[in-house]
Amino acid sequence: MPNKIRLVVHGAAGRMGQSVLRAAMDREDCEVCAALAPSHSTLIGEPLAQVYGKGAPDIEFTAQLDPDLLPDALIDFTGARAFDTALALAVGRRIPFVSGTTGLSDDQRLALADAGRSIPVLWAANFSLGVALLRRMTALAATVLPAEFDAEIIEAHHKFKQDSPSGTALALGRAIAQARRVDFDAVARYGRAGVTAQRRDGEIGFSVVRAADIVGEHTVLFAAPGERIELTHRAGSRAVFAHGAVRAAIWLARQRPGTYDITDVLG
Repeated sequence: MPNKIRLVVHGAAGRMGQSVLRAAMDREDCEVCAALAPSHSTLIGEPLAQVYGKGAPDIEFTAQLDPDLLPDALIDFTGARAFDTALALAVGRRIPFVSGTTGLSDDQRLALADAGRSIPVLWAANFSLGVALLRRMTALAATVLPAEFDAEIIEAHHKFKQDSPSGTALALGRAIAQARRVDFDAVARYGRAGVTAQRRDGEIGFSVVRAADIVGEHTVLFAAPGERIELTHRAGSRAVFAHGAVRAAIWLARQRPGTYDITDVLG
């Protein structure tokens, strides 16, 4: 493997894809060897230097991966529809696969797990190191606190976000359910309205805010009569997630085939 990890960015024309490109260019231990965008994107054929200046790699935005390239990892930030194309490309070319695409179906999650038999794969709803720690703290709290503590998750994102609740909120909810040894799908509650809004014991409730340009906020609330605990993470920039994804890709490039988690990157 070369000294610099060679990265493919899939979804390079999107908000997160462009943040990933910037994050990779900030590091000396990796380089972007391909920036893949949809064929209809206005960026196709544009040199990266036109967008990012003289420090950008000497490549253009393209719709297809050059068959002669030998990347060390592929980073995917697209949508659920484009995810299948990215995963098939990684499996077909045997490229370690990192994805932060949310809103995946059960079939797509199964495909991701199946891909781990032939290549290293790492999917995360959130690549922030702070969120990774929040998940650990959430699981610890759910393990230690008695059952009478109600669990609620409140998340906020920008108005253009399509999936709801966020993948990060769902991951936090699953961490609580796993710690309590209950079936997540049986206890998750995604909204309360009307005359049946009273809370049932053991529920994990989700509340969603979509407004303006909020990058991402998550609060896990544990409450019992007379007291409550709140664990909160707020992201002020997408750069936080982009730097985490690049760090994960560099780490994953050196791993054996298998399915990994963002907490594996933390050690």
